Amino acid sequence: MKLFLTALLSILSIFSPVMANDKVTLQLKWEHAFQFAGYYAAKELGFYEQAGLNVDIKPALPGTDPIAEVVSGRADYATGTSSLLLARKMGKPLVVLAVILQHSPFVLIALEKSSTQSIHFLNDKRLMLEPLAEELLAYLKREGIALDSLKLVAHNFKTDSLLGGNVDAISAYLTNEPFILDKAGIKYQIYTPRSVGIDFYGDNLFTSEREIEQHPERVKAFRAASLRGWEYAMANPDEIIQMILRKYAGSRNQAQLEFEATQMAALMRTDLVAVGYMNPGRWRHIADTYAEIGMLPNGFSLKGFLYDEHPKVDLSWIYRLLGISFSLLVLVGSIALYIHYLNGRLAKALAEGRLTEQRLKVFSTVIEQSPTPVLITSPDRVIQYVNPKFSEETGYAADEVLGKTPGFLRADGVDESAYVEMWSHLVRGHRWVGELLTKRKSGEQCWEEAYVGPVKDGSGLITHFVAVLLDINERKQIHQQLAHSAHYDLLTQLPNRILLFERISQALSRAKRNQGKLAILFIDLDKFKPVNDLHGHATGDLLLEESAKRMVGCLRDSDTVGRIGGDEFMVLLPEINSESDARAVAEKIREALKLTFILEEKSLAISSCIGIALFPDHGTNVAELAKNADAAMYQAKALGGDGVSVFVPPLVN
Repeated sequence: MKLFLTALLSILSIFSPVMANDKVTLQLKWEHAFQFAGYYAAKELGFYEQAGLNVDIKPALPGTDPIAEVVSGRADYATGTSSLLLARKMGKPLVVLAVILQHSPFVLIALEKSSTQSIHFLNDKRLMLEPLAEELLAYLKREGIALDSLKLVAHNFKTDSLLGGNVDAISAYLTNEPFILDKAGIKYQIYTPRSVGIDFYGDNLFTSEREIEQHPERVKAFRAASLRGWEYAMANPDEIIQMILRKYAGSRNQAQLEFEATQMAALMRTDLVAVGYMNPGRWRHIADTYAEIGMLPNGFSLKGFLYDEHPKVDLSWIYRLLGISFSLLVLVGSIALYIHYLNGRLAKALAEGRLTEQRLKVFSTVIEQSPTPVLITSPDRVIQYVNPKFSEETGYAADEVLGKTPGFLRADGVDESAYVEMWSHLVRGHRWVGELLTKRKSGEQCWEEAYVGPVKDGSGLITHFVAVLLDINERKQIHQQLAHSAHYDLLTQLPNRILLFERISQALSRAKRNQGKLAILFIDLDKFKPVNDLHGHATGDLLLEESAKRMVGCLRDSDTVGRIGGDEFMVLLPEINSESDARAVAEKIREALKLTFILEEKSLAISSCIGIALFPDHGTNVAELAKNADAAMYQAKALGGDGVSVFVPPLVN
C-alpha cells in the first residue's frame, strides 16, 4: 500500500499546478553582479511570489559548478555558458530554458604593445583561460592559431597576472575586466570570437530533465517570472543598481554596476530580440563550431536540449541542412561500422584459420563496391589499397598512389593539428573521426569527413589502417552561409544592423579608452521609392546594390558601412580628428550617390540625405549616437534634401 501511495503521489505531482511558496533554488555562475539583475528584480518585485515561488538565489563560491549543482539536485535552476552542450554530450540531462545574452561576453584581452597588434601575436604565448570557455578555443583555431602551441594557465579571475606579465592574454567578460583595466588606465586590446563569425549565446538559464518531468508547471512559472524580471531590469537599470547595492552587496560599486548595465544592453539587444528568445539554428551553429575543434561529434543532436523548439520563424532552410547532414552521417556511420565489423570478422577468421577464398571474395566485393572512398595503408602509412570510388572522387588512379603515404592528399597550407591528433589516436590503437581539408589531383580543395581505424591481428598488433572518406563540401558551404547570413545583408552583402552595431560598440570602447573621436553617418536615399514603384523591385534591388558599392568606394578599410533596412544605411568612421573629417566623407558619399546610375539600360537619378553624430559631442553610447545621426538626417531633409547635416541639439526653453 505504501508503494502504491508513493507512485500515486508521484503521478499526481506531474499534473499539479505550482503550489504557493514552492521553494526552489537558483544557482548563479558568478558572484552577485548586474549580470543577474533580472533574477533579483523577479524576487524583490514579487514576480516569483506571484507565480507561487519562493526562490533562493545563490551566488557562486570558489569551486562552485552550476551544472553539478543542478544534476545533483542541490539547485533546481542555474545559469551557464553555451558549454552546456558539452555537458549534454557527456550524458548530463540538462535543458536550456532561455537565453539571456544574445551575444556571449567571452573575449580575450591582451595588453596593447602596438596599435597594429592582432590576435596572431598569441602564437606560442601564455594564455590564462577560465573553465567553460571552449568557444575561445574555437575562435583561436578558426584564426589559424595552433592550440597545442599555447601555454595554458589556470585562471585566477584577477587581472594581476596580465598586468604583471605572468601571462600574455586572459579570457575575460566584456561586462567586467574592461572596467577594471580602464579604471587603472591600462591600454589593452580586446579580441572577440564574433570577428570570425563565432557568435555564441551567453548566460543561459537551464534546468534538468527531472525538474521538467516532475514539475512542468513550476518550470513554466519560473521561466516566465524570470523573463519578466529581466524585462523590468533592462528597462529600469538605475533602480535595479540601487537594489543590488542594498540587498546583493558584493565587491562591485555603483560605477562598475553602471558599466555592466551598459554592456549588458549591448549583449542582450532587447531592442531587436525578445528577452529569453533562442533560435534552434543558432544552437545548431554553436554545436557545429564545437565539432570543428573536436569537442562534439558532427551532427550532435539537440533533441531534448532546448525547452522551446518551435519558434515562429521560417527555419525550413536550416531543417534542410540538418536533414542533409543527418543523412550523410547515417550513411558514413553505417559504412564505417560495417567495415569495422568486417575487420573484426577478418581478424577472427585469420586467427582461427577459417578464411575461405569465397569469404575473402565477399569481403573484397563489399569494399570494391562501397559508395564512399576507402583507403588502406600498412602500419608505416604506405598505401596498399584504394577502391574505385577513391579514384573516381580524387582523380588519382590506383597505380598513382600505391606505395605512397597519404600526405599528397593534404591541402596546401592546412593546419596540421587535425592530422597530429588523428595519428596520435591511431598509433594507440583507437579509431578517429574528424574533418580534413584535402586536395584532389585537379588541385581542387575538398572537405572530407574521415572515419579512420586500425586493423589488428589475433594478438592485437596493428597490421593496417583503413579510412572511409565522405565529401562534405556542400554541408560546409551551408554552414558558412548560416554564419554569414547572421551578420550580413543578403542583398548588398554589407554588414547588417547587428554586426554594424557591434562594430560601433567596439569602436566606442576604443575611443573612450584612447580619448579619441568617432562619427556615425545616417544615410537615407532620396527618390528611391519612386524608382522602385516605377521600374519594379528588381531594379530597386540593383540600385541598392550599386549604391552600396559606391559607398564602400568612398571609405577607408577601417571604416564600415552597413544596411539598416530598406534604403537606409549607416557608416562608422572609427577614427577622425574633427567634425570636418566626417563632413568630408559624407560629402564624398553624397556626390557619389548623385551621379547617374545606368541599370538595365535605364538612366536613374537619386540623391541622399546624410546626418552626422559625433562621439563624444553628440552621444556616448550606440543608441544615443544612432538616434542623433538619424535626427540630423531629418534636419537635412527639412532643408530640401540632397544635403549633409551635423546633429544640432534642440533648444531647451
